[in-house]
Amino acid sequence: MIGRNAARDDAAPPGARGRWIAGRALTYAVLLAAVALVLLPIYWMAITSLKLPREIYRVPSLWPQTITFNNYRILFEDKDFVLAIRNSLIVSFAVTLISVFISSLAAYSMVRFRYRFRGLFGRVILFAYLTPTSLLFIPLSILMARLGLGNSLHGLILVYLTFSLPLSTWLLQGYFRSVPRELEEQGMIDGLSRFGALFRIVVPLSAPGIAAVSIFTFTGAWNELLLALVLITSESQRTAPLALNYLITSDVLPWGPLMAGAVVSSLPLMILYFVAQHYMVQGMTAGSVKG
Repeated sequence: MIGRNAARDDAAPPGARGRWIAGRALTYAVLLAAVALVLLPIYWMAITSLKLPREIYRVPSLWPQTITFNNYRILFEDKDFVLAIRNSLIVSFAVTLISVFISSLAAYSMVRFRYRFRGLFGRVILFAYLTPTSLLFIPLSILMARLGLGNSLHGLILVYLTFSLPLSTWLLQGYFRSVPRELEEQGMIDGLSRFGALFRIVVPLSAPGIAAVSIFTFTGAWNELLLALVLITSESQRTAPLALNYLITSDVLPWGPLMAGAVVSSLPLMILYFVAQHYMVQGMTAGSVKG
C-alpha cells in the first residue's frame, strides 16, 4: 500500500504536486498563526507578572531584563489571594456537582418520560439560560438579602445554580437521547430500578457528555464576576475574579500583581482542560448522534 501511494505521488504531474505542497504550507501557516494568536496573550501575561514595575511601563519587551517574583509575593502575602482561590474552588466545585446531579435527573425525565407540558418546560429552560445576567442581578440580590444569604458563598452558589442548571439540563438531554432505550429496558428486566438504570447504564454511557457539561459549568462559575460583584461585600468571601477586580484601587493599574493574579487564576482551568481534553472532544459530539 505504501509503495502504491509513493508511486502515485511520483506519477503526479509537477503542477499538481506543487499545488499540494503550497496548500499544505498554507494550512500550516494558518495553524501557526492561530496558535500564536492564542498563546501570545498568555505569554505576555506570564512575562509581565515577572517584570519590575519600572520595566512594565517602558517600551514593551518579549523577555524581562530582571526576573522578579515580587508581584506574586504582593499577591499572596499582602492581598491574601490564596483565600480568594479557595473561595472560587469551593463555589465552582459545589455548583458543578449540584448542577450536574440535578440536571441529570431533569434531563432524564424530559427524555424518557411523557407528560403534559414537557415541551413547554424545555423551552422555558432554554429561555431561562438565554436571559441576560444583567437583567436579573438586582432581583437576585434583593431575594438573597431577604433570605439572609447575601454576602455568603452559600448564596453565591445558589445564584450560580439558577444559570448553570438550565444549560446543563439542555445539553444533557442530547446526550441522554443518544443512549438506546432498549439498554435501560433490558437492565430493568434484569432487576434494576429506574434510578438504577439511570445511574448504572445511562450515566456511564453518557460520561463524555457529562464531563463536558461539568467542565463548562466549572468554567462559568470560576470566571463569573458580575453576580459576585453585586452579592459579595466582605473581603473574606471574595472569589478570584472579584479579588482581581479589587486590586484596581486608583488610576494607575498595578499591572504586575494583576498579571500575577491572572496567571494564578488561569492555572486551574488550564490544568482542567489539559487533563480532560479527551472527554471534551468526545462530549462535544456525543449529543449530536440523536439530538
